[in-house]
Amino acid sequence: MKNNRCLNCSERKNCGDSFASWIFLLIGIISTISVRVVTVLADLNPIFGKIAWYLGVTGFLIFFIYKFKVDHSRAKAVRDKMLIERVKKNDKLSPEDLGIISSLLCGITSNKDRINYFVIFASSIAAILAAVYFDFFR
Repeated sequence: MKNNRCLNCSERKNCGDSFASWIFLLIGIISTISVRVVTVLADLNPIFGKIAWYLGVTGFLIFFIYKFKVDHSRAKAVRDKMLIERVKKNDKLSPEDLGIISSLLCGITSNKDRINYFVIFASSIAAILAAVYFDFFR
């Protein structure tokens, strides 16, 4: 492992972030920022506020449909293979079972989620500060 990347791991391909996942992360970030700037833009020009709101909500819809499908397929694989029960019993796991578990572990250690959380937290703080400024000090 070098720089938190599996260089010689057999699951490297599964752990690698797909182009589509980065596109959906970008959609999520744009949506997050769009929703956060609605108050500021609405104060400057109501039409810009409405555009930001529609862009943000539509983007969130697309992003969360994607996240739901990914999470649903992962949960289905765990249920279908009864992996939770089998791991608790310390049953022998097949290479396919281990691949599913490896994929799950790669997914929860993804940098994309940390990036997404950072953008959500930072833009939320900025939006609150901007809203307080426009509502009380301007």
